[in-house]
Amino acid sequence: MFKKVLIANRGEIARRIIRTCKRLNIQTIAVYSEADAEALHVRDADEAYCIGKPPVAHSYLNIERILEVAKESNADAIHPGYGLLSENANFAKRCAEVGLVFIGPNADVIASMGSKLEARKTMKAAGVPIVEGVETPVKDAAEAVEIAARIGYPIMLKASAGGGGIGMQLVENAEELTKAFEGNQRRAESFFGDGTMYMERFIANPHHVEVQIIADHHGNVVPLFERECSIQRRNQKVVEEAPSPFISEETRKQMLDASVQAAEHIGYVNAGTIEYLVDADQNFYFLEMNTRLQVEHPVTEEITKLDLVEEQLKVAARQPLAFTRDTIEIQGHAIEVRIYAENPTTFFPSPGKITELELPTGVGIRHECGVEAGSIVTPFYDPMISKLVVWGETRAIACERLTQALTDYKIEGIQTNIPMLLKTVTHEQFLKGSTTTKFVEEYYLPQLEEMK
Repeated sequence: MFKKVLIANRGEIARRIIRTCKRLNIQTIAVYSEADAEALHVRDADEAYCIGKPPVAHSYLNIERILEVAKESNADAIHPGYGLLSENANFAKRCAEVGLVFIGPNADVIASMGSKLEARKTMKAAGVPIVEGVETPVKDAAEAVEIAARIGYPIMLKASAGGGGIGMQLVENAEELTKAFEGNQRRAESFFGDGTMYMERFIANPHHVEVQIIADHHGNVVPLFERECSIQRRNQKVVEEAPSPFISEETRKQMLDASVQAAEHIGYVNAGTIEYLVDADQNFYFLEMNTRLQVEHPVTEEITKLDLVEEQLKVAARQPLAFTRDTIEIQGHAIEVRIYAENPTTFFPSPGKITELELPTGVGIRHECGVEAGSIVTPFYDPMISKLVVWGETRAIACERLTQALTDYKIEGIQTNIPMLLKTVTHEQFLKGSTTTKFVEEYYLPQLEEMK
């Protein structure tokens, strides 16, 4: 096992990784920007190094500076967490070049899944269902209109290198598509340095269901069941749960089988997530593969009783998995909500100083929190500040615990999305387990209009 691990991340995920490393007697090295000098992950780590100014391009995305710190601190390995450099193939490659273990898949696999177009082609070859669309880049708006006429409207226009909904748009007709193409292409070039666009048939009102897998260097691939992640705002998840309350046992088996097929086909190693859209008839289609730990990994941990960070470390140290698909069972139900520093009606970020913070306690309640009273939420980073996770023997119990915990959650000084979360998790559609990706649009936003 490793002696020293550098965490190339910040906030709650850096603290989460540090916690597991400490339990395994692995020393931890934190990196931080000037804006994060007083951050909790800096305090938690055994060592901490400033890597630059607040903007991520000058700090958390500065590959060479992070590698300098790794060398200076005698790190054995680097854990990228999620976001930032976690799916950067060049970062994984540079780690290998300087003799550091990258705790994740290799650079070639990251690159192949980082391109949505390449991923579509690869998954099709692996026999995984994909949405009807194109497997080659769409050159311009004129070609897009020609293709859409063949596929049929509505269609989804997407950036191949995209994420978080950036460069993605639903279009209903040729006029909308012509207007949308260049704008989305420009946004993709600005955010990802790659304006490659492609298109897929639109699946109306789907569920977003993803499968967590873990694979080792010895040919073992184990699916750790699925998570329902349908409740989203601006194409970003806000509520996740495991297992999905929507899919049947037969659909679950098919999705787990397809995910193992996908991982084996590309020679995947370490933790990863294969995401699917599921229609009303439980037909499922490959959406993308995230070659990293997910924000919502705690709900999988709660129903499997595994520590996924520990498993990542063991796999990266070339240890075989100590379990198989047959020995892992679903235990109870878990739900996670992401607590953001944002206006609950506009979803705009709400930076500022947290003047009071009191986290709810009780049976089945878990927190992944990167702040405390006195912490400053800056405008430089993602506004997610913590995650509230609840577990119950049944989904109904988990829902009750979640509602009570959100009611008891006290945070002052900034606005948060807690009012939105409370309206969501007490809504009859959520309690029935029938929410789709249209929930916010169909149920939450109309409530706001009624209150005006």
